[in-house]
Amino acid sequence: MSAPRTPIPWRNKAVVAALAAVLLAGPGIAQATPQPAPAAQGEVSAAATITWTLERAANPTEDQRTAYDLITRAMNAAVARYNNLSDLGKAITVRYDPGVPTADGNLNGTIRFGNRSYMNERTALHEIAHTIGVGTSSGWSRLGGSGTWTGAQATALVRQFDGSAAKLSTGGGHFWPYGLNYDNEFSNTAADRHVQIVAAMVRDGL
Repeated sequence: MSAPRTPIPWRNKAVVAALAAVLLAGPGIAQATPQPAPAAQGEVSAAATITWTLERAANPTEDQRTAYDLITRAMNAAVARYNNLSDLGKAITVRYDPGVPTADGNLNGTIRFGNRSYMNERTALHEIAHTIGVGTSSGWSRLGGSGTWTGAQATALVRQFDGSAAKLSTGGGHFWPYGLNYDNEFSNTAADRHVQIVAAMVRDGL
């Protein structure tokens, strides 16, 4: 059973619903580019959204087709979750590269998937965070370089989740808890909190 999600007070629910519907429409799509619903008079639409495009071979092999399908499902789920729970914006280009041992994400907006076992939502969420700046930006070095995240908003959020003594540990370009660094960390609650913490890190100056 999915854990209930925390609503985002600053985001219009109609916009959220429209984004999620577009992202999840149609099986096997290789691109997810949500179109925000028009803002009603006197309302402000969402500040930004995450979009993504999968680079495909002109004549894909069976191996490539299988990888494309797995990557598409993973990215659609992850992008829908980010757009539902944050107002972060990024245009992401995704590639299948069998030479990549796992998967990786870059601040320039590229994600590469290699190993089949990493073509899942957990990995996609984690790599999207790298494209946004987790482990890859100057803000990360400034606020997370000591081994503990020092930004006020993300720190307050993890304490809301886990108690007044909680902290966000950092190292090797990653954070925990809720960094989704391994598959055994994944749950709907952890995934939602991951997105909310990344958004709070951005507000802190990531």
